[in-house]
Amino acid sequence: MSEILDDIIARYREKDGNVIFLLQETQEALGYIPEEAVGYFSKKLEIPSSRFFGVVTFYSQFHLKPRGKNIISVCCGTACHVKGGSKIADRVLRDLALSAEGETTEDGKFTFEIVRCVGACSIAPVVLVNNRAYAEMSADGTSKILREIKKKESDESK
Repeated sequence: MSEILDDIIARYREKDGNVIFLLQETQEALGYIPEEAVGYFSKKLEIPSSRFFGVVTFYSQFHLKPRGKNIISVCCGTACHVKGGSKIADRVLRDLALSAEGETTEDGKFTFEIVRCVGACSIAPVVLVNNRAYAEMSADGTSKILREIKKKESDESK
């Protein structure tokens, strides 16, 4: 991993030291931002680790834990909530056997998250699957999509 991080540090220095750039590059390369990477950058660049963690925890685009191959996001903004977003979220938790939002299935195939607004209120409730929006969803419709993804994943692993 240090070779990857050293390459990122070199590009960081070329960009005049933008911490957000450094974190974006790390997440793109590794899929998330490991705490070890933050410690490595802190030591190599003589920047307090708290600065990195402050940025990571402020911006929702950054993740400190590995994420699943498939990201399932349920909008629970006002319009989506009123039209059943919370019921959809509850069903996704059950379908994926997860106990809370933000978790990843043990097999690493799914991460579930709740988003506060996707800006598509006219087609609420909205479910995002790997950033693809599904409009006017229901709990049953979302379960069907999850079953299709699971089947595809199963077929690909054979």
